[in-house]
Amino acid sequence: MHALKTLTAALLLLAARPAVAQTRQEYLLDTNWKFTKGDVPDAATPGFQDAKWQTVTVPHDWAIYGPFDGRNDLQEVKIEQNNEKTATLKAGRTGGLPSIGTGWYRRQLAVPGFAPGKRAVLLFDGAMSNAHVFVNGKEVGYWPYGYNSFSFDVTDYLKPAGDNVLAVRLQNQPESSRWYPGAGLYRNVHLVVTDAVHIPVWGTYVTTPEITAASATVRLKTSVVAPAGAAQSLRLQTEIRDAAGKVVASVTTLLGASAGQEFEQNLTVPTPRLWSPETPVLYTASSKLYAGDVLKDEYKTPFGIRSFKFEAGKGFSLNGKVRQFKGVCNHHDLGPLGAAINTAALRRQLVLLKNMGCDAIRTSHNMPAPELVSLCDELGFMMMVEAFDEWKSPKVKNGYSQYFDQWAEKDLVNMVRRDRNHPSVIMWSTGNEVPDQSNAGGPAIAKRLQDICHREDPTRPVAVGMDRFDDDFKYGFAPVVEIPGFNYKPHRYAEALPKLPQGFLLGSETASTVSSRGVYKFPVVKAKKRKYPDNQSSSYDLEACNWSQIPDIEFASQDDVPNVLGEFVWTGFDYLGEPTPYDQSWPSHSSLFGILDLAGLPKDRYYLYRARWNTTQPTLHLLPHWTWPGREGQTTPVFCYTNYPSAELFVNGKSQGRQTKRTTTADTPETRYRLMWNDVKYAPGTLKVVAYDAQGKAVATEQVRTAGKPHHIRLVADRKALTADGKDLAFVTARIEDAQGNLCPNAATELRFAVSGAGRFRAVGNGDPTSLESFQEPHMKAFSGQLVAIVETTKTAGTLKLQATGSGLQSGAVELKTSAAR
Repeated sequence: MHALKTLTAALLLLAARPAVAQTRQEYLLDTNWKFTKGDVPDAATPGFQDAKWQTVTVPHDWAIYGPFDGRNDLQEVKIEQNNEKTATLKAGRTGGLPSIGTGWYRRQLAVPGFAPGKRAVLLFDGAMSNAHVFVNGKEVGYWPYGYNSFSFDVTDYLKPAGDNVLAVRLQNQPESSRWYPGAGLYRNVHLVVTDAVHIPVWGTYVTTPEITAASATVRLKTSVVAPAGAAQSLRLQTEIRDAAGKVVASVTTLLGASAGQEFEQNLTVPTPRLWSPETPVLYTASSKLYAGDVLKDEYKTPFGIRSFKFEAGKGFSLNGKVRQFKGVCNHHDLGPLGAAINTAALRRQLVLLKNMGCDAIRTSHNMPAPELVSLCDELGFMMMVEAFDEWKSPKVKNGYSQYFDQWAEKDLVNMVRRDRNHPSVIMWSTGNEVPDQSNAGGPAIAKRLQDICHREDPTRPVAVGMDRFDDDFKYGFAPVVEIPGFNYKPHRYAEALPKLPQGFLLGSETASTVSSRGVYKFPVVKAKKRKYPDNQSSSYDLEACNWSQIPDIEFASQDDVPNVLGEFVWTGFDYLGEPTPYDQSWPSHSSLFGILDLAGLPKDRYYLYRARWNTTQPTLHLLPHWTWPGREGQTTPVFCYTNYPSAELFVNGKSQGRQTKRTTTADTPETRYRLMWNDVKYAPGTLKVVAYDAQGKAVATEQVRTAGKPHHIRLVADRKALTADGKDLAFVTARIEDAQGNLCPNAATELRFAVSGAGRFRAVGNGDPTSLESFQEPHMKAFSGQLVAIVETTKTAGTLKLQATGSGLQSGAVELKTSAAR
């Protein structure tokens, strides 16, 4: 939003890159933090000796470093939303990592440009959790909710000479989460220095009330903070620039006497380019605030021009075109990186989802990092930004319910004001599976939260993810919610619609199919809550929980029931914690719900969704792998996920028959969305599928071969060109292959990594939910023949080389180029 600088302990004067405008300076407080785990008396005191504390870079997640232990945050609980009748011990529910307890962060805080007449604000994108913030030994503010962004004006606590100390105390309570929360200053921290006359944090609000092909009206409301009497001489000059930087509209406005502390400007953009997932076009409103002829502040507001409607009997339309949400739910952790936010890691996730055809994200079940929202603007994802997993009634012993009465409105206000200018944000969500659905007071709470959102942003509707279908209608909860979201209820969509005055509904959380990448179990049968001794689930994608479904069942309801707005699948990626169905079986530290695993490697299910969602590219995928020593002659079903209507399967050149997708509601859902050969007998060699188009023409083939002995390591980087900013990442997939280049799907060799040149090792992950190996050590066993190593740039441009070795394998290497940040 503004010129960024990195403020270090050594930066006491304006020796860093100068700001675009000296009226507003923003500094990223990322380096030279000191950290310690545990509560330390007097740690906020300026003279406290922290030299022996660990030096860390923020964002920082203290818990991801482990070690794993099933006793970490061990919870004895009855999970009602999982239909459990009695309480049991849940190991790994929050990931088995040491996130519970207190931590302290300290750093020197120089404030370049600070002088009488200036204001200074600390902005936290998120701090996990119960943040107490101190400047020079005095507490400047407290914010309990770890997922929200918040700011404190620290002007009156600073010493103009610059010898200031910032300290932050954070505490995670036990049994405060249902998944891995992360711990620490896991999102960015900013220092913003302005004139006394300025635009405050999140001080603009842009809407586009009228849009035609010829023009779009852009309405910009801008709040100002000014000393008494100073506001009367203010004027605001605003230019709107397109993506190429060309000025397409401008206006200058005087602050009228009746306007209070807010400007309202209306600008007209000719022939607007509309934002959508397919065309994520952005504009920027650049505002300059003057007092007389003196420039006081500059502020930039990125935005998009688009319109949308939710209509009874029609559903959801974006820019006048009816469509369904092809969405996923995601928790906030980044797998091996933990909760510590990283833009390159988020971008990689979104690129993988985009290739699958996904066009929407639900930020389950909390406010997202601001970087994610901006990336969704840029890459084209619609968003349901969610606030809470609890209201007044608890799900866990120390969850958000303890804060709800005092903090819910404050948290909603910050959520909405921070993200309401983003075109990607289509709706707000105030809750997920809240037990308040089951009491008479629930509808009033839902209405109150909805009203708060509308007070701050009248342009977007509000959703809730509901899971108590009968109570939702018994107590009048579902009719109150503007976007009625139902979790895992595809079999009741048709029953719900006549009862809903809204005239539509949303699959707000769907499927929850469980699978482990590259793992296949026999015999192949559709099953609920199936467990195996190895704590894995089958990748035939026929296993779910007692409250959930396989994807095909949701697909059928989405296709067959009118006025269903689409779905948000649980989940896009595996996440730390909630290892259902193995939450009572250690080791198991992460979920099995993901379409992609914890390392970001696609499971087979990725291609089932891609075949349905990605309508611009062909999909043809075979499963399982074809390396089954000892299964010769045994029944080994073969599935094909494709967007072609039919295909023929061959084993070693012998046809297994041609299958065609069924098209009627009388057919089982699986036969409508996948091609299945259930009676194939395994024989080593080649599995081949030939796909046919609607005219019966053979148009594509795919083959899977039996792998030989593991021979070498092949490294494949997601990106070859990186930025030398000390933060950019490359995700390098290490594949164990035979001499012919076939993946060895059973290989579990430990691979070791070494980085040289302009980079460093960052983390490693293999997607195995049972692995207790550290993410931070440069070695790990392959899982189903693969893993992902993550390397990070330094601030020196050059060549980064990653080498991988393993016992009995030819080593692999890859070189990446890093260039200076622009």
